[in-house]
Amino acid sequence: MTYVITEPCIGTMDQSCVDVCPVDCIHFEDGVDRMLYINPEECIDCGACEPACPVNAIYPEDAVPAEMEPYKRINALWYEDPEAARAEVNRLKPE
Repeated sequence: MTYVITEPCIGTMDQSCVDVCPVDCIHFEDGVDRMLYINPEECIDCGACEPACPVNAIYPEDAVPAEMEPYKRINALWYEDPEAARAEVNRLKPE
């Protein structure tokens, strides 16, 4: 299991989660991305990021609300194809 960042992060990008992550598995490209992404291969499931998020955008993978399910795939996709992940974010929540 890993943690997943979901829709409430879009446009917020507070980065409190980045500050508390002990393995630096939360990334984004400044000025390009609209949200942050957790690398499922690097996440150690410590949970430090979840309470640090001021907009409650982070969930354990098995507790992601049904309406936020696409973000499981989007978080992993960003590490393989950032442009495809960004396109999905924009499709789900247009600017």
